[in-house]
Parts: sequence; C-alpha cells; structure tokens
Amino acid sequence: MSIKTLAQDWQRHASAPLSSNEYTVHPTLETAARLHALAEMYPGRTIEQITTELLAAALEDFEQHLPYQQGERVIAEDDRGDPIYEDIGDTPRFHELCKQQLLRLQK
Repeated sequence: MSIKTLAQDWQRHASAPLSSNEYTVHPTLETAARLHALAEMYPGRTIEQITTELLAAALEDFEQHLPYQQGERVIAEDDRGDPIYEDIGDTPRFHELCKQQLLRLQK
C-alpha cells in the first residue's frame, strides 16, 4: 500500500460516521483464524476494524452482484442512443431499504 493510498484510506474512514449499534458475531474457527492472521499481518488494525471493513467490502460486492431485472420504462439512453431500462429487481428495493434503515439509525 502506498502512502497516497494509505492517506486516502484514513481520510475515507475518518469521514464515515460509525453506528452506535454493536453486533455480536460468532465466526467459525476458520474465519476467526483468518481474522487473527490479518490482525497479525496488519498490527495497526484491530480485529473489530478488520471485521467492519471486510463486512463493508462484502456488502458492496453483494450489492454489485444483485441481478438486474429489466423493467418496461426507459430511464435514459446510452452513448449510442440505445434505451436503458429501469431495474425492477432487487437492487432498487435494496437501495430503498438501505435509505429507510439509515434514516432510522440516524435518529
């Protein structure tokens, strides 16, 4: 990791507010071993930080892999003028639920 990347990472984490909620997890022994190995490899990170960052990365990856389901409504055109149809699958529902939960957690 370069200094530039490290500084960007610190800046990104500094600007993201943390939830006051705590979540208890019970990882498998293999997962726990991996977390402890990462904490040993990166002694500046706690297991809680590593777990939080891995969870955030996994959720981003999960969201990117939600299946697209084409609706009937055209919402835009691509650079060749072809229609882009709205997504009526799980992605918009997930986004809406995330917004609702964020508002609830911010109260």
